[in-house]
Amino acid sequence: NAPAPSSPSLTWTLRRLGPADLAAYKALRDEGLARHPDAFVSDVETEQALSPESYIVRLGLSDPLGGTFLLGAFDGKLLLGAVSLERESLHKLRHIATVSSMLVRPSHGGRGIGRALLQSCIDQASAATTAAPSSAVSATVSAQARTASATSPRGSFP
Repeated sequence: NAPAPSSPSLTWTLRRLGPADLAAYKALRDEGLARHPDAFVSDVETEQALSPESYIVRLGLSDPLGGTFLLGAFDGKLLLGAVSLERESLHKLRHIATVSSMLVRPSHGGRGIGRALLQSCIDQASAATTAAPSSAVSATVSAQARTASATSPRGSFP
């Protein structure tokens, strides 16, 4: 658990999600899909039919080399935001990781949560204890995700 910046009315911490956090992650994701369906490649109906356990692969528990994970910002037990990183599995591509999703509760936007999540995600990808730490982290941002460019740490993405 890493302490994160706080606003006068909010203190939060960053940590990797575990199996016990999947229901909270799914609820956050479903809320994001319902509010901004065009910002996701998935459709609302398909995603809402999935169980929380269907996201377990995003935890990276089956990735012995590390670099695949879900990172969350929590205020106590409340999940405020999450970012998902997926590292390539092929040996020659292990240095590449992709931010596959980024979510922050609208009620907690503008407080630096997204920026802190993304920066921690990049830091953890770069420091992964594998034969090839991530030297290339990419993200795809939909045109509807207007705040994404403001969230991106300076110099991290073009």
